[in-house]
Amino acid sequence: MTSEQKFTLWIKYAMTIFVVIFAYFLLADFKIPLTPQAMVTRGVTKVVPRVNGTIVAINIKNNQRVEPGEVLFSIDSAPYQLALEKALLQVQLAKQANLQLDASLAAAKANLKAIVIVSRQKQQYVQRLDALFARHSVSEQQKDDAESAAVGEQANLLAAKARLKELQVSRGDVSDDNVKLRVAGNQLKQAELNLSYTQVRAQQGGIVTNLQLEVGAYATSGQPLLALVSSKAEVIADFREKSARYAVNGSPALITFDGNPGHLYKASVISTDAGVSVGQFAANGSLATPSVSTRWVRDAQRMRLHLVLNDAHSEIFPSGAKATVQLMPDSGVFAWLAKTQIGLLSLLHYIY
Repeated sequence: MTSEQKFTLWIKYAMTIFVVIFAYFLLADFKIPLTPQAMVTRGVTKVVPRVNGTIVAINIKNNQRVEPGEVLFSIDSAPYQLALEKALLQVQLAKQANLQLDASLAAAKANLKAIVIVSRQKQQYVQRLDALFARHSVSEQQKDDAESAAVGEQANLLAAKARLKELQVSRGDVSDDNVKLRVAGNQLKQAELNLSYTQVRAQQGGIVTNLQLEVGAYATSGQPLLALVSSKAEVIADFREKSARYAVNGSPALITFDGNPGHLYKASVISTDAGVSVGQFAANGSLATPSVSTRWVRDAQRMRLHLVLNDAHSEIFPSGAKATVQLMPDSGVFAWLAKTQIGLLSLLHYIY
């Protein structure tokens, strides 16, 4: 065989290998899709104090696991203890004010009864003088004086009723659930709540990470001071649209992690995102901006799948750990090819 014939043969071999590989990648993209665009994610809870104050104690360490309700750090409680004592005093003052109003109400009621009696007597006196005046037994001056006294006493009666009504409105409900006590009680509850907020607790379990907090730092209400990483992990994988179109909830998958090369983990698809950011438009009053591309074949859009590992070893992978995800088909031959494909890639992770 001449050198030209050998060269021609090698060209045929190369073209055949290229066609086979090209056909394999086309088939794999449809039947056994795989993506290296995947990573581990965990929920992150920002711990935010609800009150202001100086941090006096830190009960945790970096990368420590905490349980729900565990105290993370403490804020100086002295100002809030004083506020609580003040609220207690306000409750006592409200009770004393109610007692004073009760006494004033009793006095006003007694005074009103006395004025009613006097007013009735003066009215009766005026009626008797009217009868005597008709018989010319009393002077007109006496009659006018009696009528003036009756009118004055009637005014006193109206004033006494108004005073009683004013005290009744001020007192409100005669029970211990009146407005003043309720307001004071509400302030007391708020003071107790603020005092409890000086003990900052974990609202859910997780791992403390990137702890930079120091005793003596000033905590501002609403400003996060540390983060808790959830122990529950899931894997997000970005597949091209045509590759992910057959994935449904419960679809099996295999995952290999860069941090643990050579190992395959079984997983399942739990959800698919309803969209990506390029499909989100804000109502900002701007006109549409059509996308422009000079490419004959545009870049494929990627959609995000969420997967969960089927074994308990997912806790060893930190949030952000890179992974490669292989969707597993139902067919036996394609399932074998998929497992072989992801297996080879997992071994390559020893190198890169």
